[in-house]
Amino acid sequence: MHVFRPARSRYRLFTKLFKPRGTLDAADLKVSATVAHHMNEVRDAARFPESAVSAGELYAAGIIEEVLRAVVGLYEEENEPQLFDKALHHLNDNVGGEEVDGLLGDFTGAFPPVAVLEELLSVVQYLDSADEDGTPHREGSLEELLMLRLGNENPANVRFRELFDDAPLEARESYDEAIEALESFFEDLDPVEAGSEGSMNLLELLRAPAAASPTSLEGQLRYVKENWTDLLSDRFPGLLDRILRATDVLVEERKDGGLGFGPPPILDAAALAGGGGEYERFSQDSSWMPQVVLLAKSTYVWLHQLSRDYEREIVRLDQVPDQELDRIAAAGFTGLWLIGLWERSTASRTIKHMRGDPDAVASAYALYDYMIAHDLGGEEAYENLRNRAWERGIRLASDMVPNHVGIDGRWVVEHPHWFLSLDHPPYPGYSFTGADLSHDDRVTVQIEDHYWDGTDAAVVFKRYDHQTGETRYIYHGNDGTAMPWNDTAQLNYLEAEVREGVIQTILHVARKFPIIRFDAAMTLAKRHIRRLWFPAP
Repeated sequence: MHVFRPARSRYRLFTKLFKPRGTLDAADLKVSATVAHHMNEVRDAARFPESAVSAGELYAAGIIEEVLRAVVGLYEEENEPQLFDKALHHLNDNVGGEEVDGLLGDFTGAFPPVAVLEELLSVVQYLDSADEDGTPHREGSLEELLMLRLGNENPANVRFRELFDDAPLEARESYDEAIEALESFFEDLDPVEAGSEGSMNLLELLRAPAAASPTSLEGQLRYVKENWTDLLSDRFPGLLDRILRATDVLVEERKDGGLGFGPPPILDAAALAGGGGEYERFSQDSSWMPQVVLLAKSTYVWLHQLSRDYEREIVRLDQVPDQELDRIAAAGFTGLWLIGLWERSTASRTIKHMRGDPDAVASAYALYDYMIAHDLGGEEAYENLRNRAWERGIRLASDMVPNHVGIDGRWVVEHPHWFLSLDHPPYPGYSFTGADLSHDDRVTVQIEDHYWDGTDAAVVFKRYDHQTGETRYIYHGNDGTAMPWNDTAQLNYLEAEVREGVIQTILHVARKFPIIRFDAAMTLAKRHIRRLWFPAP
């Protein structure tokens, strides 16, 4: 996709977004998202949503242009070698060599290749030179001129036509004459068999998607999928996957992101009954299990209450009075569920403090590691309480939350590849300039800036490794029921190493506690992971 020189300046579209011929790599979703972000900022799309540019539509337009280029390449390879060399001679004969040169010069100046934009070559020098593969730039520029025209003819590109508006070329009479000459040139070439639509010349074929669905890029992608997938399968590997991805992006963008959770889904019992080959494997109930009477205590709150009730400092598990355990047993409780026993994330606490809650402790479900918290007395204090409770017939219970790893957790520091991540922010508007939330000198951890002023709830945080220089943008934990948890990191359960790590952690907890409460256990289910993180097109 070409971009008019003034539009590059207006929307701050930097050279790195462009290919050597000066085309925007809009078929790269990251590039399309960046361009859409810049355009929407300049257009103030937050106040004027009717002017907003869709990253998905830019991406779809980029893929459609790549498809058209592939069709041209295939035709040149199988039907008409040196296609644009012959087309250029045809234009010179019918429009005039000077007029054609002037038109290509105006085109190259208005839609400059990288070498011209960076003033490494003048327009004349560029047109007199060739690509690395030996293709003369005049021929390449004629092909680019054709692609520009097709993009301007496509009504579905109206929202971002400003990027590649060919109005400056329309001022030259030779532009329309050149297009007419190209049409007559293609009419004289061998036609292409277009399936159910019969035969057509190459230019008609290139216009077919827009003709089939003039106002919908999604419809044009559907046309390509239904009519050209077999034709282009060898020359355009992965075409079907890219079309499906672009369609998915367009569908997601159309979804209303309003408030609340919307109506509950209507479940299909028949569909849910199929277990995909899975079967129930519940452990056998021991005699005591159905008879458990469980008392839940938020550990830090409970210890504070005990300090008040017994009028002395009680901050460790081994300081819980025997009298209190006697009272619990006498009330008929046979299980004591201690919430928040594990070592918590310091980043979680820091975030709360920086958000104006200086007395808050870290979330019980944003963990550093599955070890008894140091300030609760650690392993020794836990064993003391466990033994004294069991003397009274009370079993201890604990949470095991497979997906609640703090953003500064041990696994984030030592096993960053265990988490879903990217090497770039998923949205171009993200920035990470805030405080370092890591307590470990090996890494820097930062959450996205807009969280601090409450204007966004980002889906990733930034991890920088001081030893390797690697930067990862790791997804926040999300069980699919609400917004992401900004103090947690999302494990990638597709990795066998991750699954084994979680299994061993579950066994570690089970060896310590006869009663375990699994929270968000569905995050371990294969179908849940696929639905949330790896949905089928």
